[in-house]
Amino acid sequence: MRNIEETYDVVVIGAGHAGCEAALAAARLGMSTIIFTVSVDSIAFMPCNPNIGGTSKGHLVREVDALGGEMGKNIDKTFIQSKMINESKGPAVHSLRAQADKSEYSREMRRVLENTENLTIRQAEVAELIVENGVCKGIKTISGASYFAKAVILCTGVYLNACCIFGEVKQETGPNGLMAATHLTDSLIANGIQVLRFKTGTPARVDKRSIDFSKMEEQHGDESIVPFSFSTDRESVQKEQVSCWLTYTNEETHKIIRENIDRSPLFSGVIHGTGPRYCPSIEDKVVKFPDKDRHQVFVEPEGLYTNEMYLSGMSSSLPEDVQYAMYKTVPGLENVKIVRNAYAIEYDCINPMQLKASLEFKKISGLFSAGQSNGSSGYEEAAAQGIIAGINAAMLIKGEEPLVLDRSEAYIGVLIDDLLTKETREPYRMMTSRAEYRLLLRQDNADLRLKKYGHRVGLVSDEDYAKTIEKERLIEEECDRLENTYVGTKEYVTKFLESCSSTPLTAGASLADLVRRPELSYDKVGEIDKNRPELSYDVCEQVNIRLKYDGYIKRQQKQVEQFKKMENRRIPADIDYDDVKSLRIEAVQKLKAFRPANLGQASRIQGVSPADVSVLAVYISAHAKTGKAG
Repeated sequence: MRNIEETYDVVVIGAGHAGCEAALAAARLGMSTIIFTVSVDSIAFMPCNPNIGGTSKGHLVREVDALGGEMGKNIDKTFIQSKMINESKGPAVHSLRAQADKSEYSREMRRVLENTENLTIRQAEVAELIVENGVCKGIKTISGASYFAKAVILCTGVYLNACCIFGEVKQETGPNGLMAATHLTDSLIANGIQVLRFKTGTPARVDKRSIDFSKMEEQHGDESIVPFSFSTDRESVQKEQVSCWLTYTNEETHKIIRENIDRSPLFSGVIHGTGPRYCPSIEDKVVKFPDKDRHQVFVEPEGLYTNEMYLSGMSSSLPEDVQYAMYKTVPGLENVKIVRNAYAIEYDCINPMQLKASLEFKKISGLFSAGQSNGSSGYEEAAAQGIIAGINAAMLIKGEEPLVLDRSEAYIGVLIDDLLTKETREPYRMMTSRAEYRLLLRQDNADLRLKKYGHRVGLVSDEDYAKTIEKERLIEEECDRLENTYVGTKEYVTKFLESCSSTPLTAGASLADLVRRPELSYDKVGEIDKNRPELSYDVCEQVNIRLKYDGYIKRQQKQVEQFKKMENRRIPADIDYDDVKSLRIEAVQKLKAFRPANLGQASRIQGVSPADVSVLAVYISAHAKTGKAG
């Protein structure tokens, strides 16, 4: 029998959220691309929570969209409830979160892939990398077929040697009973790639008809819906939404869990993989927080055309009988019927220390990795890495510089830099607290920050980019106008200020000064602004934020200038750290392992102190004239 041989520019392994963005980016940049999946029916599948966005994750979706990605557009077409999280706090932490129709989300993304030029979908399990002299040349499937390529992107998610576990039941499958990928790990190891074993989990899905919603708190979506994608017309997403529901565990729930904790695979030693600290199972919560008498449980619909409901907050790997017992103690779930058991899933992933900032492997040219295969968690983190890997695979083939976003430019930059510099001991989850410059990296200005990069690489059209430039112009003009428009102590101004419980003026002040008052805003000040132009919601939002947070924004911009100086101090690739006198032994070991690209990256490696960075800076400067530092 003769095996198939085909040639493409890019091969993408896995069609989850990372794989979809990677394949679309590469194909849209003119690369002939093939994407492999263990099941065509699982493209952009949501094995865990049926939603997109949330705290910090909404930032990532907006950034993917600004670069020319698909996730934001897709959720705008398929959401069933939308909410802006943290609205009571400052704009730096506002984040969109949308409940998805799970099946429709997957179906719509598949439709986009199927109708994208240069993109081929292939259902087959990838078994082997083809690597010659440190260069990845393609892949082989379990059937022996060879697919040669100039770049290969690993987006295997949680499928590598996946094992689903609840109680004493252990099944060698991927999520939701889908086939696991059982061959590729051996090939990764054979090619010198360090593999980790991680774990995640998911709660039960239950029958809506068995729930008493009268005992729960109804959770509505926002009255005015904000789309994820900057290209989505705001009016098109104003639609009827479904409700989610809130209930709580109680002491009886916790008692059942404690009495059966020895039967949990998490505590009995059956599960060896490391789980996510920031998304623990319910048994983990009960053990780690013994003084807490209740935990939130959000009951969320999986879609418009199914009765399955998702019990967010009650992820578990306890045995089936214990699951039934504990769920039935929760108000509203007394007569609950489980459709799918909760389970934990163990899987193989790589140590992301082995990657460059472009997401290409340091030691294997042409091989990239993105998503949960890099030890991260979440659909949004996966999509963010996917689009960067897809872009950079295309840039490599074109012979152009890779797109690398730093920590001061994007949450995507924070995400990738953390994966590369912080030793991965658990699935990484994005949080706003991880971003030092979060006031600059708001979700509302992702287009203003990143569209230029999407345009530069070729994913954002000239027309789309021109709209962003025009938006920036309108914002600047309006801010300047407000700074230079003065009002005094006239009666109508005084009456307006008194109606807003704001101190009346005793001398002239600019409209910008009034906008900066805590009790006022750009919209409110519009009542006394006789020359205010007609501007879009997005422009008005930016004007308000820029004026209100002007001082804080300028302060962070100065911090970024200092940060950039460190990032621009390149470390020669051939440096011999053993030659750098006065570096501590631990620092030498860590620097050798990580091989940071610049001083900024070196400073963020655990075990490398500020004193070590200073020594390194002096060494690099002293050896700069010789043309090398090793």
